[in-house]
Amino acid sequence: MAMFDLSLDKLREYRPEVAAPADLVDFWRRSIEKARTDDLSASFTLIDNKLALIDTYDVTYAGFGGTPVKGWLHVPAGATGPLPTVVQYHGYSGGRGFPHATTLWAQAGYAHFVMDTRGQSYGAGGLDATPDDTPHAGLNHTPGFMTAGITNPETYYYRRVFIDAVRALDAVKTSPLVDPDKLIVTGGSQGGGISIAAAGLAPIAGIELLGCAPDVPFLCHFERALQITDKDPYGEITRYLKGFRQDVDAALRTLSYFDGVNLGRLATAPTLFSVALMDATCPPSTVFAAYNHYGATGSEQKDIEVYQYNDHEGGQTYQQLAQLDWFAQIFGAATK
Repeated sequence: MAMFDLSLDKLREYRPEVAAPADLVDFWRRSIEKARTDDLSASFTLIDNKLALIDTYDVTYAGFGGTPVKGWLHVPAGATGPLPTVVQYHGYSGGRGFPHATTLWAQAGYAHFVMDTRGQSYGAGGLDATPDDTPHAGLNHTPGFMTAGITNPETYYYRRVFIDAVRALDAVKTSPLVDPDKLIVTGGSQGGGISIAAAGLAPIAGIELLGCAPDVPFLCHFERALQITDKDPYGEITRYLKGFRQDVDAALRTLSYFDGVNLGRLATAPTLFSVALMDATCPPSTVFAAYNHYGATGSEQKDIEVYQYNDHEGGQTYQQLAQLDWFAQIFGAATK
């Protein structure tokens, strides 16, 4: 894969006009308030994770529509809390998987919550995946999740996922192992897009985050992505609109409620992004569009790690190292 997008100099200045719907904040405030009318019912059950140095709790809480969402809460073995906490969202097809699979932030001494992604998890395996059990899924869609309910923001799949992400923050704050004043959200690809959404929705929900760390984020600047890449998952939308030509305007309007550019503008937490300049799955201009607009309402600190010769794998362990340093800095500053 060659570098196919804008030059790095142009990417750093790329601030496209991405129209936000006039009722963006009202839509999400109403969605969050409705979700909070359901009893959160957060439960944390200690399990045998087969690991000597990490304790793991099987978590269930009420997400969108009151339906149960699964997660893992990992902490250093014997920890009693409250601990600074990293909330992680997963990439497309991913989920919480097996309890031993994703424990890095607990290894670093933090509480580490891993949210399952409703209807997905087939790329992670594991048990007790979260179904997308809802009567609100919309009508026709292409295989996958990108076009489920796409003609109306009320029925779009990611409304459910983003509400699950906010409710995950509500849920972890109820655990005595978690310091509710020291939360960072993170994730790669789809998980990066969900992280941006969580950071943008947190102020609406009255939740204070210390940081947001989206890694090669997906779900950003949809219109440009559809124009310059035919790779999935964006390709799911292209195939849908190729068939349902009459739905173009409705689909693009719906996507504007979920675009990381629009939701990132609402965020106030510091952020550390990453981008890969040969990434044909989440093109660099879509990532920089979200990054350059991020925190328009008042974020005081942001940075982006650039991986010039990488595709969608991005920085991988290099980015984890950057995040370890950044998380320590963010959490350390909050302790002083």
